[in-house]
Amino acid sequence: MNQILSVEPPKPKKENKQNKQNKQVNYMQYNNSKNNGGRIEIEKITKFFAIILIIFGIIMIGSGSYSMYQGTKVDTTDIKPTISVQEISETELKIQITHTSTLQKATYNWTGEEPTELNAAGKRNVEQTIEIPTGENTLNIYALDGNGKETNYSKMYSRQGDINIDFSVDGANLIVTASGVNELSYMTYRWDEEEEQRIDINALETEQTIEIPQGQHTITVSVVDVNNTMETKDQEVKGVMKPTLNIGRTETNFVITASDSEGLTRMEVRIDQDENQKFSIDLERLYPNVDDRKEFTYDGFQLHDGANTLEVTVYNVNGVSETAAVLVNK
Repeated sequence: MNQILSVEPPKPKKENKQNKQNKQVNYMQYNNSKNNGGRIEIEKITKFFAIILIIFGIIMIGSGSYSMYQGTKVDTTDIKPTISVQEISETELKIQITHTSTLQKATYNWTGEEPTELNAAGKRNVEQTIEIPTGENTLNIYALDGNGKETNYSKMYSRQGDINIDFSVDGANLIVTASGVNELSYMTYRWDEEEEQRIDINALETEQTIEIPQGQHTITVSVVDVNNTMETKDQEVKGVMKPTLNIGRTETNFVITASDSEGLTRMEVRIDQDENQKFSIDLERLYPNVDDRKEFTYDGFQLHDGANTLEVTVYNVNGVSETAAVLVNK
């Protein structure tokens, strides 16, 4: 029997399901690795630029801060020393001198005294406690730094003691006033190193007028009370000459002549002791040049019949005056 062979093309083998899934996974992993590689590159670039921007920002902030610092930096060369004084008790003061840079010199003194130098060189802060003298006295403080900047302080302080002594100048005279808690016995004074003069007081207070010698001088005054308590005070003063003044006459007029080595400033006149005939002549206005006022003559006052009285006072540039009066019958 003939057998009939059936020949058919071989059927493709079915892929194993597991293999197919593996291929899909591999494909996806390939694609993922490809995509991840690109993403990593982008992230690297992004991080690089971010770092650059951060560094740039830090540089800009630092530069701006330095510029602001430079702009706000204070020039201390124009700052002066600061002086303050604190009253720590009725009898004591504390001086404080502070500065941003080092000091070169600092001094203090009371009225009429020589300056006392403080230990300030090379320091920025100086303190000193000092005693307040009795009476009314002015405290002067001076401070100088290494840049030549200086500060001055001046203030009057009062302290009531058992004895108080004060000075004032009236023309060519020094007025010395003294008062005490107890009765004052006597006062002594001397000019420079001359012999001491004594004035008895025997009262609670006194006022003495002492003529000032010409030129610069120092007077030392001591006052003693009944309990032998003594107070001494020095004062430096300048004595000036009084103007010279003379009143003469002619047959019809008064003649006034006055002179001063430093110059006259004003003349006051009173006729016949009448306040309504009292007037002043401004010599500074009439003669602006001081050399023209060192000698002055005036004959503008006529004599009338009977008694004629003329009183004249002239002043010099130092405020010192001289007065003269005459009575003339015509």
